[in-house]
Amino acid sequence: MGLVVNGILIVHHETNSVHHSFFHFISHSKTFEKIINPIQMELAIQNVSKKYKKNKYGLKDFSLTIEKGILGLLGPNGAGKSTLLKMIATINKPTEGVICLNKNNIVKDPDYMRQQLGFLPQDFGVYPNLNAIEFLSYIAAMKGVGGLGLKQKINRLLEGLNLNDVAQKPIGSYSGGMKQRIGIAQVLLNDPKVVIFDEPTVGLDPEERVQFRNLISDLANDCVVILSSHIVSDIDSIADKVAVMKDGGLMAYHNPDELIALVNGMVYETMISKEELPEFKSNHLVVSTSRKGAQIAVRYITRNGNQPTHRKKANLEDAYLYLTKKHRA
Repeated sequence: MGLVVNGILIVHHETNSVHHSFFHFISHSKTFEKIINPIQMELAIQNVSKKYKKNKYGLKDFSLTIEKGILGLLGPNGAGKSTLLKMIATINKPTEGVICLNKNNIVKDPDYMRQQLGFLPQDFGVYPNLNAIEFLSYIAAMKGVGGLGLKQKINRLLEGLNLNDVAQKPIGSYSGGMKQRIGIAQVLLNDPKVVIFDEPTVGLDPEERVQFRNLISDLANDCVVILSSHIVSDIDSIADKVAVMKDGGLMAYHNPDELIALVNGMVYETMISKEELPEFKSNHLVVSTSRKGAQIAVRYITRNGNQPTHRKKANLEDAYLYLTKKHRA
């Protein structure tokens, strides 16, 4: 079952198949048209800290201003990404600092955010005995969404998400992909202006990951969309800006090309034996390895420009690893 915190249902995301009709729906439905309002959006996070116990911080003096478009939030596990997102979603309060949406302090007035928020958390669960219509009607009531048009809106969502045929069946009988689509439906119920996805592609196969990225691109016309992941490929092709986090702090905030420029001329590839690999890893920042015959091709980052190896074109994964592990470069 889901967990209700401060009036918000926390649901868990599982995966399997996401059908193409869903993406056609997102691009053409009236529900989505309401999302793309030509309004200015600004989410300002100002000197925010979250302290759990003495000298233990989930976030420390974190500041970031996010405008409409897609923000890719990258960081290793434990970087503070989920802590930040739960505070933006008003599930948790910061120990210090202020978070404002369009200059409205959502720490003091969380309902201002909740009325405009669509949130798919990392931990997504369902009420297995409810069918899709019952579940979405319940979530709509939790979000304060109602009126004569609610039934029509739910029907449009289910049709666009290719769930009409199972709408009357208990959600507990759904596949993982179907449950994911129900999670996406509840995100869109209140025509959100701020949309948060926390590690949404964990467990998805490669085709599903591509489809999910297409969805996020469609959502971003006039919303603030925050996509949190530790998987760089989820971010690199769709993000307008990328924020890299580590140990509760902000390491960098740029567009993808500006981040990649940080490691231009520093990425190399060399061939070594399997026996040489452990020592090489201890002395270099290794991005990836691949076996080529009896040898191993190693892609690595170094600030020493005099390398007797092949220089490679830098990418976002190179920049991300450099920022989070550059003490080894």
